[in-house]
Amino acid sequence: MATATKPVLIEKGSDDVVHAKFTDLERLPTDSDGQGQVQYTDEGQRIRTERYQVEDPVFGDEEGAVVHYRTCEWWHAGILMLAETISLGVLALPQAVATLGLFPGMFCIFFLGIAATYTGYIIGQFKQAFPQIQSFADAGELIAGPIGREVMAVSQVLILIFIMAAHVLSFSIAMNVLTNHSLCSVWFGFFGLIICFLLGLPRTLKMVSFLSIFSCISVIVAVTVAMVAIGITKPDMGNVVAIRPNVPLDKGLGPVMNIILAYAGHVAFFSFCAELKKPQDFPKALAFMQITACTFYLLISAVIYYYAGPKVASPALGSASPIVAKTAFGIALPTIIIAGVVNGSVACKYIYVRMWKGTNVIHGGGLKSVGSWVAICAVLWTLSWIIAEAIPSFNLLLGLISALFCSWFSYGLPAILWIYMNKGKRFGTKRKTSLFFLNVGIFFMGAIICGLGLYSSGTALATGAAGQPFSCENNYKPEALSELDMP
Repeated sequence: MATATKPVLIEKGSDDVVHAKFTDLERLPTDSDGQGQVQYTDEGQRIRTERYQVEDPVFGDEEGAVVHYRTCEWWHAGILMLAETISLGVLALPQAVATLGLFPGMFCIFFLGIAATYTGYIIGQFKQAFPQIQSFADAGELIAGPIGREVMAVSQVLILIFIMAAHVLSFSIAMNVLTNHSLCSVWFGFFGLIICFLLGLPRTLKMVSFLSIFSCISVIVAVTVAMVAIGITKPDMGNVVAIRPNVPLDKGLGPVMNIILAYAGHVAFFSFCAELKKPQDFPKALAFMQITACTFYLLISAVIYYYAGPKVASPALGSASPIVAKTAFGIALPTIIIAGVVNGSVACKYIYVRMWKGTNVIHGGGLKSVGSWVAICAVLWTLSWIIAEAIPSFNLLLGLISALFCSWFSYGLPAILWIYMNKGKRFGTKRKTSLFFLNVGIFFMGAIICGLGLYSSGTALATGAAGQPFSCENNYKPEALSELDMP
């Protein structure tokens, strides 16, 4: 349930304070006069508020409903965001640093992490300013009408389906490692599809957040096991390049795309915020996720590259011995599955809420409520499996996702949200002016990343690097940096 916030005049007291109730969600500056909460209108009129609960602007009236959505504490959202973020991208980071050189690679991880934290904060502020927003599609409609809504709707569902596909592909790779390719890779991918579909059937993110705890633990333990093992075996310790010169453009863009993918969770931030009990707690969840993720990325990238040297592989678990790789992939299975489930739940939730918004179906437990949710999940997970089999190259699929979508959702689009949110006051102060130009710069950064990333991915696709679609052959093909055509 939400607390309404638009003032309606009830009575005017002798102290020139208007007593008001709230009827919709609209923020006003507040303080306290010792007798209760006081807010101010744009005209400066002081308003003492009496609060009462109204239906949620996203999920409607949840009183007496079978399913309640706004049930997450900030740490639930933080765990969800962490599980969504620390998953596939981390496996490509050590080789990304090796390709660019230690200093440029580490700088890119840190700089892009700071930028992603800022743009994530913008999303939380936009949600506070416009509580009816549940997705980028809603934001697109607010800014650009029906056309903006449909463009954003298609884009956000596509990026989530592609990320789901990457997890289905990762499950297939993991099973090939664990079983020494004992079965056709297409079947392994199909098994991954079924498992993710079943685990994604709960309709609330709070339920999924409990699974996400295991996801976070599994990926951290798996990568730590590989990192320690590589540190013990020292494949090529200390043979690192501080700054790699003359890196070809198409070779250097891939690593940058993989780093961007490591901060690809923004597309789901509106959905996480919408199911918070207190949406104003979103910055806590964001800070928890970003500090943990960025620290982990920097640590494992530096350590694995230092000990593996030019023999560092992508996925990073391939830098370890076969036995350690099997152990690490086995431990990582929960995150390979659950992080995909988180993204799938967000994609399905958008379609589900849009389909039934304004009705009691989204809160019900009947055939229409449950059946439509199951059908949506089944369709999206099937599409993700088709994409995974069509582009069976781990690195290429990640790079394509980053170029097409992450450059916009993580950087370009949040900058547009800030510009819209501050219309009429963008140049009111020096601070606002500085932030305006900062966000314009972030927008163009996202556009440039998208263009260059598409060039890199297109070049790789043209050379047949994607592999054979729907092939039964082993798709676990870790490539060491020393095996690539690098200067």
